[in-house]
Amino acid sequence: MTMGGTLFEELGFYYVGPIDGHNLEHLIPVLENVRDAEEGPILVHVVTKKGKGYGPAEAAADKYHGVQKFDVITGTQAKAPPGPPQYQNVFGEQLIKEADRDPTIVAITAAMPSGTGLDKFAKAHPDRCFDVGIAEQHAVTFAAGLAAQGMRPFCAIYSTFLQRAYDQVVHDVAIQNLPVRFAIDRAGLVGADGATHAGSFDVTYLATLPNFVVMAAADEAELVHMTHTAALHDTGPIAVRYPRGNGTGVALPEVAQRLEIGKGRIVREGHKVAILSLGTRLGEALKAAEALEARGLSTTVADLRFAKPLDEALIRKLLTTHEVAVTVEEGSVGGLGAHVLTLASDTGLIDGGLKLRTMRLPDLFQDQDKPDTQYAQAGLDAEAIVDTVLKALRHNSGVVEARA
Repeated sequence: MTMGGTLFEELGFYYVGPIDGHNLEHLIPVLENVRDAEEGPILVHVVTKKGKGYGPAEAAADKYHGVQKFDVITGTQAKAPPGPPQYQNVFGEQLIKEADRDPTIVAITAAMPSGTGLDKFAKAHPDRCFDVGIAEQHAVTFAAGLAAQGMRPFCAIYSTFLQRAYDQVVHDVAIQNLPVRFAIDRAGLVGADGATHAGSFDVTYLATLPNFVVMAAADEAELVHMTHTAALHDTGPIAVRYPRGNGTGVALPEVAQRLEIGKGRIVREGHKVAILSLGTRLGEALKAAEALEARGLSTTVADLRFAKPLDEALIRKLLTTHEVAVTVEEGSVGGLGAHVLTLASDTGLIDGGLKLRTMRLPDLFQDQDKPDTQYAQAGLDAEAIVDTVLKALRHNSGVVEARA
């Protein structure tokens, strides 16, 4: 009864356990018996210890859950090469600054403190950081309850795991219009973590909800500004998405700026082609603009910053003053491109023959690889952007058709 057998049997399960999952002589016969049993639904309770059998993992705080390359004999992990700070750490450090000035700011995560940068926040503000374990639904509802009582909660969860709490996002946050701040780590493709951890759908599933503000950081400096903006946003739920890994190397601002909600920015001026970027594809958009300029195609690049609300004035200007417009995002169909297309359709902007194209992740689950390789396979690198523009203009692109 202590281990829950009676509970599961009351629910109609035939309960077996607990079993030592590290004792194969006991475990395998049980699994074989369960395989051949005909009792109906069976729940096998197997107890294991993370890192069991490997001393360095057992001794490590994270049990070697996600590690760099390491020496098998000593367990020593290779140090990450020097470079720009990781997005998660930029977020965590900025949130500490926000909490230093605002005692109502608290942070919540669901068993991913180091992966979201909240391990740093927990050291600085141990009484204001909550790790609820692998219970994303509870994390979101807990954040909603805190927001309802005047606190300013940041709910930091990987994009792919926030999907588990979508019902709570809708009913406990969006419908109540509560100012919960969602920090969505691992947005976009995630390299070695593969399809199970890819953050492909968050823009689509959040930007469809009334009351939500959805931001995407183009680089680590933008993440600083967006974290500050979220901290000051009290009129409803707000989310900022950012990728796994290191930033681009831009200088971090000494003073964070509060961004105007729903306003993008022009980062390069042109007059024939407009590239509307959301998130960290901005670097590839700028590379594509250079390549297009070399072909005589003057190109504007805009960082929209917000998937919701859209910067309608900026989008209207770009769509009415350029021959070709292309949206680029690190997410699935139904995201930024779909919202821009809806705006253009509803307002008649495409009635005059504008060539409008959307670029997004393909409709499949991609295997793990290096992120740059994944985005090239997805057709979301500079070469693919150039190819999309040239095809829209019916130029001879010279890009191999099979690449798409």
